[in-house]
Amino acid sequence: MENDTPKELDSDKEIERLIDEVMSSALSDEQYRKKMQRRKEVQDQRIAKAVPEKGLIIVNTGNGKGKTTAALGMVLRSLGHGYKVAIVQFIKGAWEPAEKMAFSHWGDQLEFHAMGEGFTWETQDRDRDLEKASAAWAKSLEYILNPDFKLVLLDEINIALKLNYLQIEEVLAGLAQKPPDKHVILTGRGAPPELIEKADLVTEMTLIKHPFRDKGVKAQPGIEY
Repeated sequence: MENDTPKELDSDKEIERLIDEVMSSALSDEQYRKKMQRRKEVQDQRIAKAVPEKGLIIVNTGNGKGKTTAALGMVLRSLGHGYKVAIVQFIKGAWEPAEKMAFSHWGDQLEFHAMGEGFTWETQDRDRDLEKASAAWAKSLEYILNPDFKLVLLDEINIALKLNYLQIEEVLAGLAQKPPDKHVILTGRGAPPELIEKADLVTEMTLIKHPFRDKGVKAQPGIEY
């Protein structure tokens, strides 16, 4: 009977086993070397079979901090490679975010639009929030379809989806039209299951401790904004 386990899963399990084994202090230097040699062989085989390049749909979600920060790290990396990047912020916009100022030095290589008007408990105007979300999505779609931009960050769009300011069907239809080599990052807690299913890379930030919740520490410059 053939093994129905995908080769990728088999190699994942072997890598995990090898890692567990090399952590053992009982291994001799020669045994350690052989284990690591096998680890490299497995990894090299996986890399050799990998697709050289593919535009990714990336989702950063979860209740923990760091979703936008992680996405901005990819933005910086893309800028360093000389790629054109666009950022559209859906909820933020009632203030000038520090990252907008930091990225202003990149000139025409980066386009940054903070198109929200703050959190829903601050705006207190659903119709206005819907209008702003719709405008932000229209701007996002321009960049998604534009082949000149390698990376597009849709910051806090998951919140807009969660609040039904945008419809998931509309967003998925837009993502389906992106050029094959374009990367799109969607951040915000509460990413819908349909988006998670469509995405190539999904990271969930898990909240363990938070300074405001646990110690009453307000948001601070350089950390939260």
